[in-house]
Amino acid sequence: MPAFTQSLRSWQSGGFSRSLKLEIECLPPGILPLDRGTSQGGRVDDSELSATILGCSDQEDFIQARVGIFFNEVVGGCSCGDDPFVANAYCELWVAIDKYSAEATFTVIEV
Repeated sequence: MPAFTQSLRSWQSGGFSRSLKLEIECLPPGILPLDRGTSQGGRVDDSELSATILGCSDQEDFIQARVGIFFNEVVGGCSCGDDPFVANAYCELWVAIDKYSAEATFTVIEV
């Protein structure tokens, strides 16, 4: 699990959303569970993703944020001339940041 120490330090300040966005966008590929957020059954290309902070709340032991993630989905098997092709994709995640360890966990929000 990644540690979001900068986000935890900036909690309850004007810089929290900016810190969280940066830490999410700097994660190495494969960390976020975006495969559960694909809409066409394709593979995730998260080499270039963009995060949008939709909201956050203060829980007793953790900070919870709702985050929108824009990424690319590689779709194959359609027997098209451009197979496989890349499609824009979006999903939303719950990000929980432990207030003591700064460890972050991610859960795909089913919409």
